[in-house]
Amino acid sequence: MQVGIIYGIKGVGGFFLLTGEVGTGKTTICRCLVERLPKTVNVALFVNPRLSEAELLASICDEMRIAYSGPATSIKTLMDSINGFLLDQHARGFSNVLIIDEAQNLSPPVLELVRLLTNLETTKAKLLQIILIGQPELLDILARREMRQLAQRITARYHLAPLTGYEAKSYIRHRISVGGLSRNAFQASAIAEISTLSKGIPRQINSICDRCLLAAYALEKTSIDRKLARSAAAEVLGGTASAGWRRSALLPVAAVAVAAAAAFVIYDPFDTGFLAKLTHSRTAASLRDTFRSWPFAAASPDRAGTEPGTEAATAAGKGKNKDQGVAAGLPTTAFPRKGILGSSGGEASEASEATVLDSPEAGDPSVPLSPAKP
Repeated sequence: MQVGIIYGIKGVGGFFLLTGEVGTGKTTICRCLVERLPKTVNVALFVNPRLSEAELLASICDEMRIAYSGPATSIKTLMDSINGFLLDQHARGFSNVLIIDEAQNLSPPVLELVRLLTNLETTKAKLLQIILIGQPELLDILARREMRQLAQRITARYHLAPLTGYEAKSYIRHRISVGGLSRNAFQASAIAEISTLSKGIPRQINSICDRCLLAAYALEKTSIDRKLARSAAAEVLGGTASAGWRRSALLPVAAVAVAAAAAFVIYDPFDTGFLAKLTHSRTAASLRDTFRSWPFAAASPDRAGTEPGTEAATAAGKGKNKDQGVAAGLPTTAFPRKGILGSSGGEASEASEATVLDSPEAGDPSVPLSPAKP
């Protein structure tokens, strides 16, 4: 990113936009960029952009040491002075850069004035390079229809995202090594906890680590663990850190509770038929029956070959529909034949069933069953 901006400044010029969330290091990059610029570049840096049009032009003159005649409230006088200075500097081989930090606070009239400054150019190059630095709200401002002229002038856009987990851990270890501390000063669990609670924001990482070192010194500890890192984050971030930790800890419990509730509704132990009424479908009842019989059918070796839900298995379970059971390969013993009641009533029925089940032909489905004799 810095290479692209420096190349644009040294080249034909341009209009650059740098955005990022609060604490991601926009101002740090800006100051690092200013330090890396060559001496042939004049820089005007503004960190407080809450200025009027005339005040902005007067501040540019003050930063670049541009002399102007007349009152500082005259926009025409200030623009003429700036244009003459830029032409003179360009002829001498110098470049000029205007950097505005916190640009999301610029008013629409000032943004329009910034656009007019980009019109200061020769036939080959821009006389003034502009860098706008701001929070993501600046993108919303530039997306407005009345700002389309300014948005079209931007030649390069850069956005600073929060650090990823790996980047945050590398960043902490780099800061530890630069500070001359031992690599064991922060345990791996503490670094992971700081990376998570800070959400990858470098400013928050710095604050939490600083508080960890202070707490370790007060407690006379030589190593910072996860517990100490979490306590330090709670002091820096307030209730945000503890709330985030509680949400992450309760997530598995919530998942188990949802799964248990879903299983209870499907199993329907009280036969309320709630799921079938809710979905208005017979599939819900079939799902309930399958859910009820599945663990027992899977564990029972006697039901091998009879899957729950099939017509043959249903027939075998109810003790009827012999033809379907035989066609499915079930033994005829699964369909006990009732005896003919005689004078002895129930005793004759039991004797008849015993005779049929004990007969040698009972295990062979190809042999027809003969009626039992009383």
